Amino acid sequence: MELLKKQTHIDFMGQRKLAMVFSGILVLVSLLSFGVRGLNYGIDFTGGTLIEVGYPETAELGQIRIDLAEAGFPEATVQYFGTSRDVLVRLEARDDISKADLSSKVFRVLKKNGGEDIEMRRVEFVGPQVGEELTEQGGLAMLIALGAILIYVSLRFQWKFSLGAVAALFHDVIITIGFFSVFGLDFDLTVLAAVLAVIGYSLNDTIVVFDRVRENFRTMRKGTAVEILNASLNQTLSRTIITSFTTLLVLAALFFLGGELIHEFATALIIGVIIGTYSSIYVASTTALALGVIKADLMPVAKEGAEADARP
Repeated sequence: MELLKKQTHIDFMGQRKLAMVFSGILVLVSLLSFGVRGLNYGIDFTGGTLIEVGYPETAELGQIRIDLAEAGFPEATVQYFGTSRDVLVRLEARDDISKADLSSKVFRVLKKNGGEDIEMRRVEFVGPQVGEELTEQGGLAMLIALGAILIYVSLRFQWKFSLGAVAALFHDVIITIGFFSVFGLDFDLTVLAAVLAVIGYSLNDTIVVFDRVRENFRTMRKGTAVEILNASLNQTLSRTIITSFTTLLVLAALFFLGGELIHEFATALIIGVIIGTYSSIYVASTTALALGVIKADLMPVAKEGAEADARP
């Protein structure tokens, strides 16, 4: 903690070109993966049936896939769910069989080949129409949030800062979603909620930095925009590190102890917090600097007649 109390003098803006190259690579990989591989949408978005089954011993996924394919379910996705004795089966929505009959038939197939001790843990159904609506509304919610942030930061600071903040948020969202695309992780409603939470976290961190930048632009008589940005980032660095570290401690506990149901949720938040901390230092500030922010942009506007009113 003593180190955090000392004023640092790190030349953040001196590394901005290298940081932009690094960010560009991450964004490009994310977009390419999303365009080529897409996202592994959960049944919240695609619609279908999810069946969780518990086995008394280690389950053989290969044999389960063969059994389901022979029973008429070649499209079934089978995976472990937490342990090798817990299995998750995902099935696409079908019109030729009811939801209840579908889950019952799958369970009978698994029980026939896996033994009588198999336990049905849960069954979830989502219609394809509901999944399509969730996809549209989730994307719309994200766009509305980004638009509202653009307006808010413009009113509170200045349009150059608002574009920097929104650029950082787009950067964070693209990389977080790209991580799920690259590694093929499930993308469901909990992950979408985590992405929206990342937007809020990243914005809060950016606003703290911008508040200090505005204050220093008004109080530091000497110094270029680069020097003032560097001073502001160093002054808020201890707060940024402490906030990010304590947040990551909680998220790590959720990731390792929270169970499989919130595993992807915690993963999205961990990636988002790390990227959000980085972007508030480099992406947001660098974008504002590239747009030519100067001291005059943040000086209070003098009201007409203010000098006359101040006279005795």
